[in-house]
This record gives sequence, C-alpha cells and structure tokens, in this order.
Amino acid sequence: MSGIRIAVDLTSVSLVRDGRRLLDRVTWQVTAEDRWVLLGPNGAGKTSLIRIASLWEHPTAGRVRVLGEELGRVDLRPLRSRIAVVSPAMADRLRPDLKVSEVVMTGRRGALEPWWHDYGAEDREATESAIGTMGLDQMAGRRFGLLSTGERQRVLLARALACDPDLMFLDEPAAGLDLGAREELVSHLTRLATQVGTPPLVLVTHHVEEVPVGFTHALLLKSGQVVDRGPLAMTITSDSLSRTFGLPVNLAVEDGRFRAWARI
Repeated sequence: MSGIRIAVDLTSVSLVRDGRRLLDRVTWQVTAEDRWVLLGPNGAGKTSLIRIASLWEHPTAGRVRVLGEELGRVDLRPLRSRIAVVSPAMADRLRPDLKVSEVVMTGRRGALEPWWHDYGAEDREATESAIGTMGLDQMAGRRFGLLSTGERQRVLLARALACDPDLMFLDEPAAGLDLGAREELVSHLTRLATQVGTPPLVLVTHHVEEVPVGFTHALLLKSGQVVDRGPLAMTITSDSLSRTFGLPVNLAVEDGRFRAWARI
C-alpha cells in the first residue's frame, strides 16, 4: 500500500443512467487494514459501486479517491494496474486448455494469454506464492477448463494475488458453488483475510452465509442507498438485514459465521 492509509474514499457519490438513479449519495471509506463485505439484494447498486471504486466507471456526482489519487485528476491506466477485480465472468475469457500455473502467471501482466509477455524469475516466484496461498499446489499442472467451478474461482483469486495488488474486489466469488465448494472457498478467504500483507479486501455478496471469518466491516445497500455501514458485528443484524432485503429476517451467528432466514 506504499504507506497509503485510505484505500477507497467516496464522498456523496451518485450514479444516474437512463434516468435511473443507481447510486444515491453514497459515502464510504476503506482503510488499509479493512476487509469489507458489500451486501444487498439484486439491483441494490453493488456492481455500480464496485465499478466506480475500481475506476471503471465515473459517477454522475460526488468525489472518488482511490489509493491516494482522485478520479478525474490522474492517469487511470497505471492506477488500475494496482487494483484487482475477481469475477466469475473472467473464467469464460480464459482459454480452457491453459495450465493453472499459466492462468495465474497471466495475472502478473493482466493478460489473457501467457505468450503475450515474457516472464522472469520474479514472475515465477510470485506465481508460485499465489498458487500456494490458495492451496493449488497439486493443481498447478492441470488444465483450467477441467477444474470444477470452485477450483476455477480459487485459480482466479490466485491470479489476482499474483499481481501483488494494493486493493482487491471480490465480486460474488461464491456464485453458483455448491455447499462443499462454497465452504472450501470461504475457508481460503478466511486465511487470506487474516494473512499479514493481504491488501484491503471488498467482498460482494447477496448471502451472509458467504461472509468469511476475518472480515471486519459491512456496507449494506438497498436501491442505491446505504442502509447501514460499520464494523461487521454491529452492522449485520436482524434489523439491518430486514431493512436491506425488505422482509423480516432472523439472524444467527456461530463461530463467527452468519446464517439468515426469513420470518414468515
């Protein structure tokens, strides 16, 4: 993080598209030590907020500062290279017969093919470290397209880590996973969240069951507006979830993990 204290600093950010207000005066700060959960229903504005915070979208109004630089006053290309966005959609852009090690290596240059760039000893060391962090050592030589959905998600996380980012956004990494694959992924995210040297993390999800232990804060969105934000245990409550999802919600917490269900 190069001594930068505030990774994301959004002030009164709004986004209007085709007459629809997707975000409405959102203020949000992510510090260097934070691990945030961004939670809300479909259409809440989560993806719009992440696109702005990762510098791929300009707001209609408001101020955006990321990694110490202000949007509109900085060359975005080198700044974006310091930000990792992990999305299941990336899996469809990668050639399925690439080896896992090759997929992770491409993260060093933000490429889709290993032959686009030359890689040296430092690149290989970073690749091996990222593969080890996500528990993929035994899969390094396997073909990406032959992996399960959960395994591919872990490879994409390793690919993002390989570029040594200063900020990471995880956009619904557990989407489409069965119970076993989800729990394995959450376990790896827990280790990542509690590991020294991990950059600030923002996890986007619809489900509190996907929140790993070790995450510190939550931002709840509904219809583009902030319902609540703050330390995780104080923010993810039965009341705040009920207001966010528009129905009465029961919440249970056990061993640092959440479980929610509707009161009907």
